[in-house]
Amino acid sequence: MIEGLYQSEYWLSTFIIQRGIGFIYVIAFLVAINQFRPLLGEKGLMPVPRFLNRITFKKYPSIFHWHYSDHFFGIIAWTGFVLALLAALGISDAGPLWLSMLVWLLLWILYLSIVNVGQLFYGFGWESLLLEAGFYAVFLGPIKYESSLIMVFILRWLVFRVEFGAGLIKMRGDKCWRNLTCLNYHHETQPMPNPLSRLFHLLPQKLHKIETLFNHIVQLGAVWLLFLPQPFATIGALLIILSQLYLIISGNYAWLNWLTLILAFSGISNHYLAYLIPISPPTELFASSILGVLTIIVGIIVAYLSIGPIKNMISPHQRMNASFNPLHLVNTYGAFGSVTRTRYEIVIEGTTDDLIDAETIWETYEFKGKPGNPKRIPMQWAPYHLRLDWQMWFAAMSSIRANTWLMKFIHQLLKGDQETLKLLSNNPFNHKDPKYIRARLFKCRFTDQKEYKETGNWWKRSFERMYLPPQSIDDLQHFSH
Repeated sequence: MIEGLYQSEYWLSTFIIQRGIGFIYVIAFLVAINQFRPLLGEKGLMPVPRFLNRITFKKYPSIFHWHYSDHFFGIIAWTGFVLALLAALGISDAGPLWLSMLVWLLLWILYLSIVNVGQLFYGFGWESLLLEAGFYAVFLGPIKYESSLIMVFILRWLVFRVEFGAGLIKMRGDKCWRNLTCLNYHHETQPMPNPLSRLFHLLPQKLHKIETLFNHIVQLGAVWLLFLPQPFATIGALLIILSQLYLIISGNYAWLNWLTLILAFSGISNHYLAYLIPISPPTELFASSILGVLTIIVGIIVAYLSIGPIKNMISPHQRMNASFNPLHLVNTYGAFGSVTRTRYEIVIEGTTDDLIDAETIWETYEFKGKPGNPKRIPMQWAPYHLRLDWQMWFAAMSSIRANTWLMKFIHQLLKGDQETLKLLSNNPFNHKDPKYIRARLFKCRFTDQKEYKETGNWWKRSFERMYLPPQSIDDLQHFSH
C-alpha cells in the first residue's frame, strides 16, 4: 500500500518546490542576520529578553527560552543560513535520507525559534507560510527518491488555503472588492510600492476592474482545479502562478508571492513541466517505507489540524493570517480584506540646532524601501523583506501612542546607534548626532503623467499634521533601557 503512494509523476514539481523553499529560507535567514538585532536584540526596539520574561515555552516554543544573547542569535541565524544553502543547492541530498530530513527539520526548528520571539516585526502571514511549507519539505525526500502523492496533495491544500482564504476575506471585506474598484487605490496605497506600481496605478479604471476580476477568478474559482485530475490541476496551477507573477511585478510583498508561486507547482505533473523545464528524473528512483509511514502520519495530522482553518474559512467572522497552534502548522491565510484609499507617510527629520525656531534646518532620514523623497523611484526589494519599512506603513495609519517602538527607534537615532542606522538608506548626521528629531505625517499620491513631466517627481505629497513634536534625547530617557 505504501509503495502505491509513491510515483515519479510529480518528481520534478516536488524537486522545484523543495529547492524553492530552500532559497526562501536563505533569504529569510539573511533578513534575520541583517535586521533582527537592531529590531529585537538585547538593545533593540522590542528586546527579546523582555518578551521571554512574559511568555512560556508552551505558547511560544523557541530555542531562545534556554538562552538569548545577540551573539547566540548570530550563531543560530548563520547556522540557519548555511543549512538553507546546503538544502537549496541540493548538497544535503548527497548523503543518506536521514541527513536530508535532519537538515530540513533543523531549518524549521531554527526559523520557528526566531518567528516565535519576533513579536510585531515577525507578525506577517508569510512567516507562517514559510514555516508550514518548510515543515512539509522535511518529508518530500531527497532528489533520488520518488515523490509522495500524500505530500503533493498536502502542498495543494496549503496553496488552496492561501488563495481561497484571501479570496474569501476580500469578498467579505471591503465593498470595493465586490464592485471591482479596489485596484483603483491599492497599487498606490500598498505597503511598499515597486518601480512598476505607479505604471499599474495609472492604468485606466476598466483595466483595474479586469485585474480585480481575474484575482477573484483565480482565488475563488481556479484554485479548486488543484483537486481535479490532470490536466485540470495543471490549468489551475498555471493560473495561480500567472496571478502571483502579476503581484510580483506590481508590488513588494516579501516572499509571499514567490513562495505561493513555488508551491503552486504541486499541481503540475512531469508531463507538462517537461515542456517548461528540461530536467529528467534520475533513471532509478528510491522509495522508503519509513518515509512512507511518516508521510501517512503527517497526512493524518494535517487532516486533524485542518478543522480549525476550515471552520475559519466558512465563518462570517473569518480571521486573516492566523495560526491555531504554536508550531505554525496548517494555518489560515488571507490579507487586504480592506483597502486604504489614501496613502500616509511618516517623515522623520532631525536637526543639530540647540534651539528650535522658524530658521531651524531639518534634515531627513531616508528609508531603504519606504517612500520618502518625492523624486526617488521605489525599488524592487521582494522577496527580501524590509521589516522596519513595513511597520512604518502601519504606524502611519495610527498614532505614536500605538507604536511605542517608534519612540525607541527615534531615541536610537538621537544616540547615533550604528546598528539602527544600518536599517536606513542614509544618515544625514554622520559627523554630529542630532539634538532634536521630529516626525511629520504627509498625504502622498503618485504623480500623473503631466505632473511627472513638469516636476520629475514620482510622488506628490502634502503636509497633514505633526506626528511627533521635536524630541531630544532627554525627552526620551524613558526609552533608554
